[in-house]
Amino acid sequence: MPSLRQLLAEHPTLLLIDTTSARVQIGLWENGESRAARWKTSDTEASTGLFDCVESLLSEADLRIADIKAFVFCEGPGSVLGIRTAAVALRSWRVLAPASVCYRYQSLDLVARALNQPESHIIADARRDTWHVARIGEPLKRVPTAELRGELIMPEFFRHWTPLPAGVTTTRYAVNLLFMTLMDAELFQPSSEPDAFMHEDPTYVTWSPQVHQAPRTS
Repeated sequence: MPSLRQLLAEHPTLLLIDTTSARVQIGLWENGESRAARWKTSDTEASTGLFDCVESLLSEADLRIADIKAFVFCEGPGSVLGIRTAAVALRSWRVLAPASVCYRYQSLDLVARALNQPESHIIADARRDTWHVARIGEPLKRVPTAELRGELIMPEFFRHWTPLPAGVTTTRYAVNLLFMTLMDAELFQPSSEPDAFMHEDPTYVTWSPQVHQAPRTS
């Protein structure tokens, strides 16, 4: 798994997209590490904020989507709608930049590594009274609320539908600052088909249509 420093050495023009929270965060590197990245944020929905930020960054750098050599996106956990909006955009943009590559990273893994607190549990709502839980050095888990233990930390701007567990605290989720401290962390995996992270594939129930008839009378 490459680090951000390695990606920038190989692909100096790189666009990073994070739509996992209520705050859209987009970063653009034009010349690898030789120049500071440009960053834009938006607190509007990803369906507009993502494209506004990308358009603004490209305009400032006098670039087009076709000029991007590598895309990096956060696959979650977080806002599934926001992540899938980014995934659809990435699939479309890669048609315009067919030679580009795409990599993914996970939000809670990023926070866990930046905090570097082995006893802390970094959480995000997984719905149905369960939570995504990350700890440094461990695979991501999904845990029912009643089974949460220890220090619980949730990144800011992350939406939740399940009531917050007792004692949970929040930590800053500023992607530009997090990556500044994790330039050499092996965070990324190749992603040929960008999509939102899922613990398991969804299951579907087959529906068999039947003609409704009035009940028979005896």
